[in-house]
Amino acid sequence: MDSALGRRTPAQVLAFALVGVVNTAVYYGFYLLLLTWSPYLVAHTAAFALSMTGSFFLHARFTYRTRPTWRKFLLFPLTNATGFLITTTGVYVLVGVLHAGSRFAPLLASAAAVPATFVLSRTIMLPRAERAPVRRSPHAVPPLDRVPRRPLEPVRPD
Repeated sequence: MDSALGRRTPAQVLAFALVGVVNTAVYYGFYLLLLTWSPYLVAHTAAFALSMTGSFFLHARFTYRTRPTWRKFLLFPLTNATGFLITTTGVYVLVGVLHAGSRFAPLLASAAAVPATFVLSRTIMLPRAERAPVRRSPHAVPPLDRVPRRPLEPVRPD
């Protein structure tokens, strides 16, 4: 593994988790605020959209230190959809199949979703070169685009 990538990944995981905590608090705060004057499904949907938008910008700035773009913004909801599918499947398996208590099943299932959502958000937010640098032997021939170019010297007649 590239040493720079090795140093960045643990910091990104920590930042990802912290942004997740902030995102959850923002969602819940908006939900409670909107619940005072709207039905719970409207409050949930609006709070979810607002917190996901905030989450995108926080992840761009603090987790991945990358420039937000429209493409990334439009793809970012895939991370939430993935987390929802994994969590829902996990809750079903824990409660419906394994007969575990329904009170804590969402927490366990959510923990299982974190690695998948991290990998997916990293894929969306970072260019390929920053996600998985190519390992090269120190003795390998550099790619043609990295070979220093010298200006051509004019051909001299003999």
